[in-house]
Amino acid sequence: MIRNPILSGFNPDPSFIRVGETYYIATSTFEWYPGVRIYRSTDLANWEFCAAPLDRAGLLDMRGNPDSCGVWAPCLSHADGRFWLVYTDVKRFDGAFKDAHNYITTCETIDGRWGDPVYVNSSGFDPSLFHDRDGRKWFLNMQWNHRGNGTGGNPAHASFDGILLQQWHPARGLVGPVTNIWPGTKRGLTEAPHLFRRGDWYYLTTAEGGTGYGHAVSMARARNICGPYESHPELHLMTAADAPDHPIQRTGHGQYVETPDGEVWHTFLMGRPIPGPAAQGRFCPLGRETGIEHCVWHEDGWLYLEGGSLLARTEVPAKAESRDDRKAVEYDFNAPLHSDFQWLRTPEPSRIFRINDGALTLIGRESLGSWFEQALVARRQQHLRYRAETLVAFDPQTYQQAAGLTTYYNRHKFHALVVTHAPGFGRALSILSCPGDWPDAALSAPLDQPVPVPDGPVHLAVEVDHAQQRFFWRKGEAWHQIGPTLDASVISDEGGRGEHGSFTGSFVGMVAYDITGQGREARFSRFSYAPG
Repeated sequence: MIRNPILSGFNPDPSFIRVGETYYIATSTFEWYPGVRIYRSTDLANWEFCAAPLDRAGLLDMRGNPDSCGVWAPCLSHADGRFWLVYTDVKRFDGAFKDAHNYITTCETIDGRWGDPVYVNSSGFDPSLFHDRDGRKWFLNMQWNHRGNGTGGNPAHASFDGILLQQWHPARGLVGPVTNIWPGTKRGLTEAPHLFRRGDWYYLTTAEGGTGYGHAVSMARARNICGPYESHPELHLMTAADAPDHPIQRTGHGQYVETPDGEVWHTFLMGRPIPGPAAQGRFCPLGRETGIEHCVWHEDGWLYLEGGSLLARTEVPAKAESRDDRKAVEYDFNAPLHSDFQWLRTPEPSRIFRINDGALTLIGRESLGSWFEQALVARRQQHLRYRAETLVAFDPQTYQQAAGLTTYYNRHKFHALVVTHAPGFGRALSILSCPGDWPDAALSAPLDQPVPVPDGPVHLAVEVDHAQQRFFWRKGEAWHQIGPTLDASVISDEGGRGEHGSFTGSFVGMVAYDITGQGREARFSRFSYAPG
C-alpha cells in the first residue's frame, strides 16, 4: 500500500514527472528559502528530498514579499536532455493586483547548479511548460483579472480569467498569438494548468475551487492544442467538496504521470483536518500536503480515479509499501545546514546564520513580524503530536534582544519561548504569541511575568498535541512547563484570516532578533524533533 500523504507537512502544489525509472515531485515554498523543494522516488511510495533549485539571489530574492507570496506552484519537466523548472515569484497578496512574475530555469541534473532565470511574463501565476512531440514548447498560466465582478470569462470568480496558452522558444521567448483556451468549469478559480498528450488528444488538468475545502482537480481535452476544449463528463477528476467527513480534504492541484509499464498516477494537494476550537472548527495543522492516486482510462477516453469515485484514498494498492516516517531526528550542526531546515525570504543566509564548531549561530536581525530579514531557521511540522528541543546560549542586554524556540506560520501566527532581558529581572524567559488576529498582528505575552534564568546555556522545548501546545525549559536535570497551554490551531492555514488567506504551513525552529540593529548573536548547539 501507498499511504497518503506521500509528502507530509507543508508540501503543496505537486508537479510530477518521470525520467527513466525515477519519479520527481516539485512543491511550492512561498516565502521560505531556498525556493522549490524537489523529491525523488523509484517506487512512488517512498520519497527523499534531492534539490532546492532556487538557491541564490539571481534566481530568487523575496525580501519584502508579503506572507504567503513568493514561489507559487512550480512546474518541473524534462526534455532535450535537461530539467526545466517554471516558477512564479508573487510580490503582492492583498488588493486587486498580484504582480506575479514568471521565470524558467534549466539544469542537466536535478541537483546541479540551475541556470540563470529567463523571464517569461507576468500575466498570471501557476505557469507550466509543455514540450510537444514536434519539439515545440508551449507556456501556460492562468490569467489574473484585477478589474472586478462582471468583467471575467468565468462568472464564478472574475479574477481567474481562464487559461492562457502561447508558444515559447528558448532563444526568442514567447512567440505567436496568445490564446485563452479554457474558462474553467462552474466551480471557478481555475488555475494550475498542466497539459499532456495521449493519442490524438491534448488533455488539460487544472486546479479549481480555491485551495480550501472546495478544491478540485478538473479536466478538459481538445484535438487541437489551442482548443476548443471540452470538459470532463464529471467536470472533475477528484474533489472532496461534497464529502466533509472524508479524512482527506482539499484535494486538487496535481499532475499526471505514466509508469514505464503504462500504469497511470496523479498527484494532488491534500489536507487532513482535525477538530479545532469552537470558533474555528476544523483545521489542518500539517498544512497542504502531497498525495497520489492510481487512475484508469475508460472507454470514453477520459481519466477516472481507480476507486470509482471523486474521493482520494488514504491507502492505495501499489507494488511498494510506504515506510514509517515516525522517527526522531537529532540534528548536528555541521555545514551544510540540514535540508530539513529553511529560512525566510533572503538569498543572503550569511547575514542571518552561520554554522561552526558544531553549532548554529543566529545573528539577531529584524523582528518576528518582518518581511525582509529575519534570523529564523525552522523545519516543517509533519506529525499531529511532536516534541522539539533546543539548547541556546544567549546573553541579551536589552528587552529588544531575544532568542529561542518558536512554532511559526507567519508574522501574525506564532508562539515563541525566548531568552531576553527583562527590566527588573535581568536575563529571563518570556513567551511571545501572535494568535492570528489579522490584520493587526497584535502581540500578547501569555506569562504573568518573566521567569529569571541563571547565566549559561538554557534548554528549551515545545510539545504540540493536535490543537494544544506547551513550552518547557530546564537549567539542570528537571524540565518545567512555562506558561499556559496555548492554542496550536492558530499555527495553521485556517488560523487567522482563514483557509484562503494563508498558504504555507506550520514550522518549528530557532529564532533570534535584535531590533537595536546591533546583530547580537545566539548560539544553538542542538535541535531535535520527535514524533509523539
